[in-house]
Amino acid sequence: MSSVSYHISNLLEKMTSTDKDFSLAPLVSKVKEPQVETMVDVLCSNMTSDKEQLRDISSMGLKTVIAELPLTSSGVTLTGSVCKKITSQLIGAMGKHDDVSVQLEALDILSDMLGRLSGALVSFHSSLLSSLLPQLTSPRMAVRKRSILALGHLVPCCSSALFSQLTEHLMKELAKGPPTSMTRTYIQCLATISRQGGHRVGEHLEKLIPMVVKFTGVEDDELREYCFQAFEAFIRRCPKEMSPHIATVTQLCLKFMTFDPNYNYDDNEEEDEDRMDIDDELEEGSDDEYSDDDDMSWKVRRSSIKCLEALISTRLDLLLSFYSSICPALLARFKEREENVRADVFTAFSTLLRQTRVASSRHSLIRLVNMNCRNKLCGDLCVQVPATVKALHRQLKEKSIKSRQGCFCLLTELAHTVPGALEEHIPALIPGIVFSLTDKSTLSTMRIDALSFFNVLLLSHPPQAFQPHMQVLLPPVIACIEDTFYKITSEALLVIQHLVKVMRPQGQAGGFDPKPFVKEVFSVTMKRLKATDIDQEVKERAISCMGHIVCHLGDHLRAEVQAVLAIFLERLKNEITRLTAVRTISLIAASPLKIDMSPILQEALSVLGSFLRKNQRALKLGTLACLTALVTHHAASIKPAALEPVLSELPTLVDESDMHVSQVSITLLTGTAKAYPSTLAKISSSVLPGVFRLIHSPLLQGSTLEAILEYLQALVLSKTSNLSYSQLLKSLMEPFHRSQSSADGSIVHRQSYHSVARCVAALSSASPKETPGTVAGFIQQVKNPGSPESARVLALLCLGEVGRKGSLGGSKEVQGVILEAFSSTSEEVKTAASCALGSMAVGCLSDYLPFLLKEISAQPRRQYLLLHSLKEVIRCVECDFLKTLQDEDINVRRIALVMFNSAAHNKPSLIRGLLGRVLPHLYKETQIRKDLIREVEMGPFKHTVDDGLDVRKAAFECMYSLLDSCLEGLDILQFLDHVEEGLKDHYDIRFCRLNISC
Repeated sequence: MSSVSYHISNLLEKMTSTDKDFSLAPLVSKVKEPQVETMVDVLCSNMTSDKEQLRDISSMGLKTVIAELPLTSSGVTLTGSVCKKITSQLIGAMGKHDDVSVQLEALDILSDMLGRLSGALVSFHSSLLSSLLPQLTSPRMAVRKRSILALGHLVPCCSSALFSQLTEHLMKELAKGPPTSMTRTYIQCLATISRQGGHRVGEHLEKLIPMVVKFTGVEDDELREYCFQAFEAFIRRCPKEMSPHIATVTQLCLKFMTFDPNYNYDDNEEEDEDRMDIDDELEEGSDDEYSDDDDMSWKVRRSSIKCLEALISTRLDLLLSFYSSICPALLARFKEREENVRADVFTAFSTLLRQTRVASSRHSLIRLVNMNCRNKLCGDLCVQVPATVKALHRQLKEKSIKSRQGCFCLLTELAHTVPGALEEHIPALIPGIVFSLTDKSTLSTMRIDALSFFNVLLLSHPPQAFQPHMQVLLPPVIACIEDTFYKITSEALLVIQHLVKVMRPQGQAGGFDPKPFVKEVFSVTMKRLKATDIDQEVKERAISCMGHIVCHLGDHLRAEVQAVLAIFLERLKNEITRLTAVRTISLIAASPLKIDMSPILQEALSVLGSFLRKNQRALKLGTLACLTALVTHHAASIKPAALEPVLSELPTLVDESDMHVSQVSITLLTGTAKAYPSTLAKISSSVLPGVFRLIHSPLLQGSTLEAILEYLQALVLSKTSNLSYSQLLKSLMEPFHRSQSSADGSIVHRQSYHSVARCVAALSSASPKETPGTVAGFIQQVKNPGSPESARVLALLCLGEVGRKGSLGGSKEVQGVILEAFSSTSEEVKTAASCALGSMAVGCLSDYLPFLLKEISAQPRRQYLLLHSLKEVIRCVECDFLKTLQDEDINVRRIALVMFNSAAHNKPSLIRGLLGRVLPHLYKETQIRKDLIREVEMGPFKHTVDDGLDVRKAAFECMYSLLDSCLEGLDILQFLDHVEEGLKDHYDIRFCRLNISC
């Protein structure tokens, strides 16, 4: 111990020496608590030294100690004791020391400590507040600013009483009418504690807002800036409490966003654009003439615009009104002379567009449930589009990089919000795009932004809008492909890829001749495609771009296509580019131009077959899709023998471990069965066992099942001798005909009954002649009392699925079999009969629905089963869900909450529009009801039973799901109130609440 103390003393002494070659940070976590306290004592005493260098080093040392203190529970004691020691000494240093530098260092260290370890200083919060408040009146601005910063770090963890004390102190000082410099400090402090303290400032807004509004009338630009910063903080942190003051704040923002006493804006500027374009340099000189280093009015304009942006981003419910009040004002400020302010105007307008996109989305969480409101929102925006483009037209040709980037960002958001809205204005936008791509002084980031916007424009507007301008658009993009910066080249190749689609859109009647542009586009892309010493991103974009050129314009490149295909084959063999090459070959294979791929097909098939053995899922899926396209569109060019190596890899891919890979593999098998029936005999023995295992899997459903149904139909239609209808039917049914006490003891999963039934129905629909015999066999199976239960259940379900296809008509025999099955002693058989009757009714409503309704009335004892049958017929039923949440029966309410939770988790779009009405009922169910709590005597013991526990638990689970899927539709403060109440509830409820809190 003495040795350790000796070494620590030596290290501390080094702080006064010229030797700075030591490290304090690792020491904090290695030595014991008394040694750390010794270090802190020495460092704190050195903080008040007369030597500036020693003070600086000690300050750095204390910051290092604070940064290294452990946050884990095992280090709580050390952290708490060290923090208290540092805090007590720093408070003393601030109050007693007259040296400003000491005060600044002490405030810095306190800020660091409060920011990281405020929870360990709860006992010091009051004394810290008492020490920091006097610093707000310091004659030194730096001291005041650092005090504000420290208070900002204090408020997140301080008590509500202490927060109120701080806020009331600031309001009291402001009410005294202090000097302007002090007023600025207090307003700035209010903004800071509002940003850091969150909603807690909301209860003081009724008194605060009038004060801050009054100070905006003081002729001081910095004070006005701080006032608007405070408004912004209030709006972002307390949107609900600010509602009564929104109109006042909006009017102030609109007033001061134009506050520019040193400049007279010419109203005719926008009308005289041509003259302005010619006299750009003179205009810049004019701007400089009006700029003054002492002019701070731009800060007022900027802060008011930021405040408007906060309003737009937090008040979706007022979005419609913003289009009449804020939108025109922002458009008018596009002519702002200060670059930074203009950038904020663009940002605010972009936020308005982004919020419009959110609100007009069909999944929107705001209360615009009326479609007319949503249409009006988009309509109001479309009305503003011409004025927006006109205002941006000149800005797009400004030399200011920041302004042009803001324009492109705004236009990109507009294109995303209302696709097609800029169609009529493409001619006005093209000069700005071309200017940013060709201007020699333009930075790389500017070109990338211009290309990115151009790409969005191409994707969101019809090809006909760009075709007349192809002569102007292509050259600058082609020049960008030649650029030395890989990112520009990559973005340019992506734009060319979309321009190729513009030249000849697939599936549309073409009135545009792409021939004049084909050679130029092809040659520049070919140059990048051939290059090997380029960035990976450029390689992939070049492959994809050339693929689209061949796909859309291949008939104009007959001589060059074979050379391109040869390069694609090489890229297919390259590990880095093979996935992109696979996707590109798929694209070309499916081209309506019927590109001749025969020269590379045999070798490509061999390479593609090897990819199916790779342990790379994306490559497998891409390869299977590519092979399917080749087999579907180029069957005549492929020899069956060339496919055998590929098909031999498929059996291992048809497995329930990856349903998507299985689905795509079976789709390939279906295409092969249709194109090459002769190959089926060779592969059936290896592939079919895997397919049947998949059919009998409990995981099979959805698109994978649909792929299997199509495959089985293709097998039957191929009329291959060893794949006949009867053989396939036997293989499907065999597992269900084994006795339940069979040797293997296997039990077929319930889901597989339905899968096999659908497969049988698919086979029957492909072989109508076989259907009567199959149906007769199923009827006999159901009637035979010696049949295994599983076989009878399957036979009933198969009858239902065959009937769903309409193949049974109104067979009286089938109806009799179903009714007889209702009397079975087996619940499984009765349920299957119920399901089968409903399915048959779907296939032939005129025959079965009257019979079903008649039986429901005539057979009271079978109504439950018959109603299940009717459920199959009814696709969906709408009912008033809200009524069930208010039902008198507690079990009904619980089930309603379970259903609501399922919707919130799986289909949130169904309940988003109902949140306003549902949430009050949901929150009501979280409350403990004493009338549902009872005592049950169990011998000498009394046991408390809470009948409302399950309902509350269901409500909490709903709240948990809403956090994931509908967060924007929740009032978080109200939500948290119920979370807090739940912490006092039963263990199960507390567990749910803690999950929500996490």
